[in-house]
Amino acid sequence: MKKLMVGMALTATLATAVTPGFGSIGGNQEKAYAAATVTYKVTASKLNVRSGAGTTYGIIGSVVKGQTLSVMSKSGSWYKINYNGRTGYVSSDYVQASGTATPPAESTMYTVTASTLNVRSGAGTNYASIGSVKKGQKLSVVSKSGSWYKINYNGRTGYVSSDYVQASGTATPPAESTTYTVTASTLNVRSGAGTNYASIGSVTKGQKLSVVSKSGSWYKINYNGRTGYVSSDYVQASATTSPKLVVDSFKTLGNAQQVILVTADNYDTKSAKIQTFEKVDGKWKQVLTANGVLGQKGFALSKKEGDMESPTGKYTIGTAFGRYANPGTKLPYRKITANDVWVDDSKSSLYNTWQQKPANGRWTSAENMDIPAYDYGFVINYNESRTPGKGSAIFFHVGTNYTAGCTATSKEQVVSILKWLNPEKNPVIIQSPVSELDKY
Repeated sequence: MKKLMVGMALTATLATAVTPGFGSIGGNQEKAYAAATVTYKVTASKLNVRSGAGTTYGIIGSVVKGQTLSVMSKSGSWYKINYNGRTGYVSSDYVQASGTATPPAESTMYTVTASTLNVRSGAGTNYASIGSVKKGQKLSVVSKSGSWYKINYNGRTGYVSSDYVQASGTATPPAESTTYTVTASTLNVRSGAGTNYASIGSVTKGQKLSVVSKSGSWYKINYNGRTGYVSSDYVQASATTSPKLVVDSFKTLGNAQQVILVTADNYDTKSAKIQTFEKVDGKWKQVLTANGVLGQKGFALSKKEGDMESPTGKYTIGTAFGRYANPGTKLPYRKITANDVWVDDSKSSLYNTWQQKPANGRWTSAENMDIPAYDYGFVINYNESRTPGKGSAIFFHVGTNYTAGCTATSKEQVVSILKWLNPEKNPVIIQSPVSELDKY
């Protein structure tokens, strides 16, 4: 990344707790407890309670070391609590579960991408519309049934097409609800999980049922807008096909088992979508989806020093770095000091390398590394041949506005990716407009 321009919104966020040297940024992902609320204890000497899940929200009070908190849910790296009768949020970095707490299960937050999207009473266009949602509206998705997401809509169960919603932040796709096929010629649907409950209707052989949960030997289903139960003895799980991922089509991955995919709608946009994928037991699985930013002028067809564009292509991943201690990455990690610079002088023999001041005539231009944008990040191994003028200092780092040629996302996402990356899995990063993904 070339020298940061004045006005770039890359200021580091301050830690929520009083303890110095740490930071935290709230995410979009909401994690709700499947069971009872979990009790946590404060580990910081003093911990701010904020009105929302992030340091940008106002402080509504504080708690002290050893104080017990009853956590209702988790949003990114923030815990939602009840604070003096109000809803408050505390950083998860400074509280610890008391006893054997079960971590919260994930529900997924999605954003509507269509201008207007119908909410239907069932998982299909043949079901009646019960209302609509607008572009940019946030939806909490409960489960997935085929190409439809099940949501809570004004206190009712509703369904929206998955084609017109997009995962927000670090969202993990909801688990596919299980489809079963009726094997009996006629099967009663009952109001409760047992033959002692009244029959509210019936289904016939070959009919498909979307099972919500199991209670003993009974399956809970949605039956004509009502909750019903059928005996598990007379239904059989239908074979399901996993949806194809974009990386399944890539032919240039070689032995890479981890992929960071950075895409944009075109060459000229600074907004990017960041996805991570990992191969497990021979199959690719999506790990993370997040919003990111590119150079101020978008992607470069042929990058040049100082062009304010991010390079397209497939690259290996180099050293991880940061201004603080290793956050838990398996990559080689280098802590930044006040004297660290990255040489961007094309005429220097040290062009596109990490060095330390003073220059002593070895270069005339170098980028200071000790800046908030580099609180955490890693080197993208671009221009390893160090061809003069082809571009230097290309990193994946912290930022939410735009860069001068790097790729950036929130600090929370950068740390999450650093912890996930494993050099033994030969990770690569691919950067491309969506229209050119067939190159890979």
